[in-house]
Amino acid sequence: MEAVKVMRVLKRDSLGRVELVEREGEPYVRRVACGGRLPLSRLVARLLLARERRALEALRGLVGVPRLEPGADLAALPLEPGAPRGAVLVRSFVAGEPLHRAELLPEDFFERLAELVAELHRRGVCHNDLHKEQNVVVGADGYPHLIDFQLASCHAGRGRSFASRAHDDLRHVAKHRRRYLRAGRGPQPGEPARPPRTALARLWRRGVKPLYEMVTRAVPAWRDGEERRASAGPWPRRTAAVGPRRAAGEEGGGRH
Repeated sequence: MEAVKVMRVLKRDSLGRVELVEREGEPYVRRVACGGRLPLSRLVARLLLARERRALEALRGLVGVPRLEPGADLAALPLEPGAPRGAVLVRSFVAGEPLHRAELLPEDFFERLAELVAELHRRGVCHNDLHKEQNVVVGADGYPHLIDFQLASCHAGRGRSFASRAHDDLRHVAKHRRRYLRAGRGPQPGEPARPPRTALARLWRRGVKPLYEMVTRAVPAWRDGEERRASAGPWPRRTAAVGPRRAAGEEGGGRH
């Protein structure tokens, strides 16, 4: 069998790195939770990797999210020379572009995205990180895919915590929809209003987020490379609607 190859590092931060790997010509994405120089970063990275694994296991078979790859050869080291070791998660890859880099966008993209997020919720999973445009991938098929489930939460019940987090997931979908449909120049007629923030979201924005931003800006190693399309554009060109996604089909993946 052909050896696993590390093609390139897609992302590197204080929690570890995300790599594009290849086996027999097939690409996969591998997250290595090795941590960095910050104290306890390795422990935090392993805890977040475990959260992602639980979420992807709960979503197994759902089209539009990464598929866990259990192959020992894909997870095995060696890595790039001198790279630190750590816990490993390997998932499938899908050809596409993150939302903030997409040049084409189907007319019904955000309707399909809302449906995908609602399916996550039906399976008891909240993504909790959909404010980042790079976590929404516009697949080569035109359909939305979701990646980076490190902050995802799995819920056995449908209590207050689940309801609040699910609401925030859908609020972020609505936020992206308004921003992209208005092309940065104000809402179009008939565009639905953005759902109000929950109490938890208001607490984060007013109390925790300023402190988080102060720390991440002061510590370069902590920056996660969050990207966002500039308000001046260029904005993606709209293409024909793709229609509702079929329940059966090839499982999705993640770009990085």
